Amino acid sequence: MKRIAIDMDEVMADFTKKFISLYNTDYQEAITLEDLHGKKLRELRPERAEALRNYLVDPGYFRDLEVMPDAQAVIKELSGKYEVYIATAAMHFPSSFTAKYEWLQEHFPFLDDQHFVFCGDKSVIKADYLIDDNVYQLERFTGEGILYTAPHNVHTTEYTRVNNWQEVRSYFLD
Repeated sequence: MKRIAIDMDEVMADFTKKFISLYNTDYQEAITLEDLHGKKLRELRPERAEALRNYLVDPGYFRDLEVMPDAQAVIKELSGKYEVYIATAAMHFPSSFTAKYEWLQEHFPFLDDQHFVFCGDKSVIKADYLIDDNVYQLERFTGEGILYTAPHNVHTTEYTRVNNWQEVRSYFLD
């Protein structure tokens, strides 16, 4: 059975929606997803980079992220035909471990928690495929990298791209 490793943030969990919402509330701005086209928020507001990072060191930040549309149904379907692993780069924010683990258990109870990998560099993951929004992780991965569209990676062209979970389903199951 082939293995698929799936990133959590911005692939399974809507990281950017919460990030923008917190920022807009705290700084009385109206940043939109369109404003982030090809950029990260810290690139738009470099003077607030440390404050933005502080959102992510909050142990609860990752606990209540929204699930990406169709992720649950498609991942459940994939898990019937592939070995599915969740590979989340948690080393930058070690305080996120518990929140991420609890989030995965709540929203993806059908996955084996022995297949949750909390790591930094995903090149250590031995899988046939990696679905990730981070080009850095795909560059180092030895299997086939699949880029999940996020605002910051829209200009990247060197990987197979999926824009949503229905496209993931089509790629792997059609």
